[in-house]
Amino acid sequence: MTNSLPAPRTPDPMAAPPLRWGVIGPGGIAGAFAEALHANTRGRVVAVGSRSSERAGAFAQRFGADRSYGSYAELAADDRVDAIYVATPHSEHLRGALLAIEAGKPVLVEKAFTRNAAEARELLDAAGAAGVAAMEAMWTRFLPSTDIVRQVLESGMLGELEAVFADHGQWFADDATFRLFDPEQAGGAMLDLGVYPVSFSHFVLGRPGRIQAAGTKAFTGVDRQISGLLSDYESAPNAHAMVNTTLAAKTPTVALISGSEARVEIPGAFYAPQQVAVIARDGSVAESAPPAIAGHLGLCHEAAHFATMIAEGRTESELLPWSETLAVMETMDELRRQVGAELPGESL
Repeated sequence: MTNSLPAPRTPDPMAAPPLRWGVIGPGGIAGAFAEALHANTRGRVVAVGSRSSERAGAFAQRFGADRSYGSYAELAADDRVDAIYVATPHSEHLRGALLAIEAGKPVLVEKAFTRNAAEARELLDAAGAAGVAAMEAMWTRFLPSTDIVRQVLESGMLGELEAVFADHGQWFADDATFRLFDPEQAGGAMLDLGVYPVSFSHFVLGRPGRIQAAGTKAFTGVDRQISGLLSDYESAPNAHAMVNTTLAAKTPTVALISGSEARVEIPGAFYAPQQVAVIARDGSVAESAPPAIAGHLGLCHEAAHFATMIAEGRTESELLPWSETLAVMETMDELRRQVGAELPGESL
């Protein structure tokens, strides 16, 4: 094995067409998105919508947006906005996205895409009927490090795939008002954190034919920890994927792909820009170069991909098509169903 891995094919985010972005939900992830957008793309946040006009105004001032609104509907109706980024709690994703679609605006929706697969189908059906671009903001799928893994998988250098492991756990103090503990805001570990390892397992192996889950619930009834064993893959009949998520412990947040000839190791946080290593059965190691854009600034890649997609007149991404987003939602639904972690009004 050579001591280096292929270079990523990810385009320079500065080469993507500029977009005038509107933001629905000016929280922490929206701030990280705006920072990445302004640092590494030609796109800009020009308008912000929130249920709180004060929060919208503060976010607009922080990032130099021209306009702020005290409602999502006003933001969606702004004809000087080219695309809308939905960064509300999961409970509001569908509502915000439908407002954008009804206004004919391309919409980038934070992961997890919606509360469940039924809502995802409703959103995607609406986007399809309106001919509007929609994409899940699963930033990991668009990173250069992910493209390196994609090329490694395509090359066959790992041999027959045997096992995938990915975890994402963070520690949060018990607080019934915090969104991850609040059922009304679609809280729980799976939708906020577990979506990363589940999406990674789908990226590597596709849709599982069999799902086995174990889990516990937090004091508010949302899922505290879920571990899943996914198997019966058409792409790799002997492979298993092991995924874990928790909101009660800071885990290593690593990802591994093991094959008969070699394995891939991605250090924590595996879902962010990282250096990728491939270790052969004989112990020889090949490593990628360190990422040129690190940390949350890597959110620029999903924004640039979406801008290019819109400029080319496409409604869905070839790197994360609607069918893939829906399949990931269905897997998470089943994991939550098995541990009894349904949200208010759900019937999984």
